[in-house]
Amino acid sequence: MKIKKQLGMGIISAALGISLIGGGTFAYFSDTETTENTFAAGTLDLAAEPTEIINVENIKPGDSMVRTFELQNNGSLDIDRVFLDTEYTVDDAEGNNTEDFGEHIEVEFLYNVDKLDEVVFSTTLAELREMTPEAVGEHALNPILGEGLPTGDFDDLVVKFNFVDNGEDQNEFQGDTLNLEWTFTATQTDGEEL
Repeated sequence: MKIKKQLGMGIISAALGISLIGGGTFAYFSDTETTENTFAAGTLDLAAEPTEIINVENIKPGDSMVRTFELQNNGSLDIDRVFLDTEYTVDDAEGNNTEDFGEHIEVEFLYNVDKLDEVVFSTTLAELREMTPEAVGEHALNPILGEGLPTGDFDDLVVKFNFVDNGEDQNEFQGDTLNLEWTFTATQTDGEEL
């Protein structure tokens, strides 16, 4: 009986092994190819030199100041448009202001042609602050920059600030300080099929 039991177990083990081998074996042709792809995003890098637009003291009604600075495209993508956002604060030295100092500072964006400055757009700092950055870009910057700013290129931006003498009493602004902050935003050119 022992031999029959061993022989039976051997036959069952062999049958199980054959079924596993047969069931697990199949044949077909195959081929595999792997591709490597890279998507490297370009950069927009607009710089303004110098970063301090204007720093003057002891101005009085009737004074004008012309400042030139460069808008530079230091990125790897062409710049299509440039927008400008204006913010400022007024430090009221005497605490007696009834008007906004920014209403008395006129800003003229100039286009320099053959050493003759042509006014492209003129407004006050107060009005400039109320405009959207896109509107300022459309009216003041885009006419100066023209077709945008290609990679590695720069363009001069000439601005004239006038402390307007309105012929009236402006004593409330004596000793006051207006702190101006301009934020330039660049946008890319339209996408293209590569």
